[in-house]
Amino acid sequence: MAGGPAETVVGSSASTLPEGRYGTGRAPTSRRWRRWLFLAIALLVSGVVAYVAYVNLGAAPIDAERVAFAGKPGNAMEITLNVTRDDNNRPGVCIVRVRDKTGAESGRKELLIPAGAKYSTITTTIKSIGAPVTADVYGCSYDIPRYLSTP
Repeated sequence: MAGGPAETVVGSSASTLPEGRYGTGRAPTSRRWRRWLFLAIALLVSGVVAYVAYVNLGAAPIDAERVAFAGKPGNAMEITLNVTRDDNNRPGVCIVRVRDKTGAESGRKELLIPAGAKYSTITTTIKSIGAPVTADVYGCSYDIPRYLSTP
């Protein structure tokens, strides 16, 4: 039998491939660049995560805390706030709201906090569409809507 696939040449090694049949072999390349690429990507992702955490979880520049609330006649509620801010030269805005017995928001008010002291106490009354049960602070910001700012 001549030239079959099972034919072997005496003295040849089994690990060598026939020339020209499978193309040229790949040259051994350095994988060092891959390590640097993965390190750079990991550092970039870590930096983005740290920045987002700092922006979202850092201390708020203006913050309000509910001190007291009391029901008023005619589906209204009075709320008293302690406002703390880092820049007392800038006015701010706080959103306060009332809730009914189901927990749904039944009234909301945007409250202008004038520039002044770093710590201030403000009292306001919020109207509700139903009988309010509680009042709380939704949030505060230095971004004042145009209709709320003073001329």
